[in-house]
Amino acid sequence: MKQKIVVGSRESRLAVIQSEMVLEYLKKEYPRTEAELVTMKTTGDRILDRTLDQVGGKGLFVKELDLALRDKRTDVSVHSLKDVPMDLPEDLPLVAFSAREDPRDVLVLPEGETELNRDLPIGSASLRRSIQLKKLYPDMEIAPVRGNVQTRLRKLEEGQYSALVLAAAGLKRLGLEHRISRYFTVEEMIPAAGQGILALQGRAGEDYSYLDAFHDKEAQAAAVCERAFVRELDGGCTSPVCAHAVVTKEKITLRGLYYRESDGFFVTDSRTGDVKEAAVIGRNLARALRDAAEKEVEL
Repeated sequence: MKQKIVVGSRESRLAVIQSEMVLEYLKKEYPRTEAELVTMKTTGDRILDRTLDQVGGKGLFVKELDLALRDKRTDVSVHSLKDVPMDLPEDLPLVAFSAREDPRDVLVLPEGETELNRDLPIGSASLRRSIQLKKLYPDMEIAPVRGNVQTRLRKLEEGQYSALVLAAAGLKRLGLEHRISRYFTVEEMIPAAGQGILALQGRAGEDYSYLDAFHDKEAQAAAVCERAFVRELDGGCTSPVCAHAVVTKEKITLRGLYYRESDGFFVTDSRTGDVKEAAVIGRNLARALRDAAEKEVEL
């Protein structure tokens, strides 16, 4: 066991809270080991005037953290799994997954409000949310919103939006669960692959057995299944392709969405199988949805 473990994190309040969960685990399990947090502003945190698909995707949120790992300034990085690119460098693998927090998306209204203001848009940070919102609220305008959770909430209270769509996991970790006005079911709004799971990234060839008690096998199986689905469809971090898996004992059920960028047509469906075949289930559902979209068939 190392005498000191340095944990790397983005400097946003949510990222720090999530990384502190890892620090607390280390201090509890290994009280004689020093655990230190190092935060940094990533390229994705700096560019707030354009949507992610215009500036290179969510991979911009990990670039600086990857460099710190390679330079051995940190020993492990903590990410929201939904922000981790589908294709990882071989020298920086994911080494542990947290138990999953609530994966659902939620609607947040301005404080004191109980109804949507139809004269203002709903703020959405992703095309994934936007295309599903248009089906739920066909009479509402959907507009992009960037920034961390606190920044988005400030824009909401300033009257720029009638509501925001955010991840339940982030609000709960920030102690802002009381701001949630409505939970969307995973059927109404399929979450981003990995939503609610923390991914710990390390250096290939190093011993990370000290994270064994932190690691959650069900979350890992869900992550493998969801990411296999997105990867099969070549869905990068800016793609609206999305997937959500639920593990029940030895079975795993995956629900996914395929979006055809040429005309905006999308289709959803689900598959259930043996948890040991998580990646296969992800790939097979992706292929089925792609075939259905080519035939324009609602499954």
